[in-house]
Amino acid sequence: MHKSDNSKTNSSIYMRLLGYTFQHKIIFTISIFAMAMFAITDTAFAALIKPLLDGSFVEKDPDTIRYFPFVLIGLFLLRSIAGFVSTYGIAWVGRNVIKKIHQEMFEKLVHMPTKTYDFASSGELLSKLTYDTEQVAEAATKAITVLVRDGLTVIGLLGLMFYQSFILSVGLFIIGPVIAIFIKLMSVRFRDTSKHIQKSMGYITNVVEELIAGHRVVKIFGGENSEKKSFSYVNKNNRDRHLKLALIQGISIPLVQFIVALFLSTIIYFVTSDGYLEVISVGTFMSFITAMILIFAPIKRLAEINVVLQRGIAASESIFNLLDSKSELDVKDFTKKEKFNRDFLKLNFNNINFSYYDNDNLVLKNINFTVPRGSTCAIVGKSGSGKSTLMNLLPRFYDIRDGSLTIDNTNINSLSLKELRSMIGYVGQESTLFNDSIKNNIAYGSLESKSMDEIKIAAESANALDFINKYEKGFETFVGDNGVLLSGGQRQRLAIARAILKNAPILLLDEATSSLDSESEKLIQNSLIELQKNRTTIVIAHRLSTIENADQIIVLDQGIIKEHGNHHDLIKKDGIYSKLHKIQFSVSEK
Repeated sequence: MHKSDNSKTNSSIYMRLLGYTFQHKIIFTISIFAMAMFAITDTAFAALIKPLLDGSFVEKDPDTIRYFPFVLIGLFLLRSIAGFVSTYGIAWVGRNVIKKIHQEMFEKLVHMPTKTYDFASSGELLSKLTYDTEQVAEAATKAITVLVRDGLTVIGLLGLMFYQSFILSVGLFIIGPVIAIFIKLMSVRFRDTSKHIQKSMGYITNVVEELIAGHRVVKIFGGENSEKKSFSYVNKNNRDRHLKLALIQGISIPLVQFIVALFLSTIIYFVTSDGYLEVISVGTFMSFITAMILIFAPIKRLAEINVVLQRGIAASESIFNLLDSKSELDVKDFTKKEKFNRDFLKLNFNNINFSYYDNDNLVLKNINFTVPRGSTCAIVGKSGSGKSTLMNLLPRFYDIRDGSLTIDNTNINSLSLKELRSMIGYVGQESTLFNDSIKNNIAYGSLESKSMDEIKIAAESANALDFINKYEKGFETFVGDNGVLLSGGQRQRLAIARAILKNAPILLLDEATSSLDSESEKLIQNSLIELQKNRTTIVIAHRLSTIENADQIIVLDQGIIKEHGNHHDLIKKDGIYSKLHKIQFSVSEK
């Protein structure tokens, strides 16, 4: 029962893959027709052997002798044209299929929930987009070509063999099922090994990506040998998996060929016996043997293609699992639709409990507070207390398990993600920049329509205009991968300029000045104060001196609100906040 279900699953996976192929029906149909023509030429060539031998050498027929060379030229001209059309046509279809799958996968990655990124390794996701799709390309092009072209060739040659001599062909009823059963057994091995190869490729990609991203840490802390060992392990694992596949392939294909050779030898032995030579002509016998020899190559390719096919099915399963995974829940998933009220009065965090694993291991517990419009709410606490998690609930990077987050009386779940996030400006502790120009990094995404004057004003407000103008190309200067060509402070100021340019009514600052030196921080703090005017701001800061003027301060400890009030009230309480403030104040004094 399990094997039957597994077989149905594999069939449905491959049929789904072929569904992409059928979107290019015209080119695909032409390619299939060309494959059929190619297959016919093999059968036609074998069939021509009988009149060639019997007519030319036995009966000395002048017409056969005269016309046969022209027939042969025409046959191979047709074969050449059909071969080109089928090969290029199916390759064109295949690459378009991969282009579409690439696009669908990337769009899925764009809309994947943040939680999925938290738990999935980036190397694994990259491997799906690169290695797995190439395996699908093989299954969608090479496999189809071999299955159709060589399959039709085998059928045509088998038909000719039965036509030439039914008695000689009877043995195929024995050898056929034997080969079919053997290939079916090998398919399971091929598919399982292919899945392990895909995982091993994900491990390799992950190790390499970590080295590239953290090469400075690797060098400073002498991690070269450690990284080499890690890569050596995953590289050896990948090699072993590939060798196992090669071993299975190396055993299975020669075995199929040997079975066919045994059958061929038996047929030749039977035909050359005295009793049968009297009832078969030379032409018929040679035509039969030619057909049998010609059938040998396509059977070999059909046996080999099973590896490609099973690898493609395993890769397709991996890809379709990604494509079928849940995207972020948007307003279309809810029956009620609301509009964002830009003139809202307050943000309400109502009895919120949150867990990353959707279980009782709560990161946030019974969170209740209100942020009036135009005010600044600071969230402080030790590392791991849940500050960033709490902030990430507002733009719905994570969906709330229990409780609700409302803007006045409107639940944020009833707003579309696009509408909700368009009203939020954000500067994180890690300033994300793209390998593009300074201009495009500031005017990113929905801000692309902003004018150059607006971009310059935003850069000036973020204290970034001076260093931008020092570059020869100014705003057209490329910043490198994640802004690697800029200093930490410069990257952060561009991120702040991006938030200023957005001009959103809600502002989230997650340790926005953490990458700045003291001088830059003082300069930019004034810009942030200006930015926060008439905006509802939620700010996380380790440096308590930057949030002393906040309208309210939330003190988190292990996901629970321990203290709540303004700076002066919390200092008087002499609690967690007061102790943190004293520690930082004494450090700064020293």
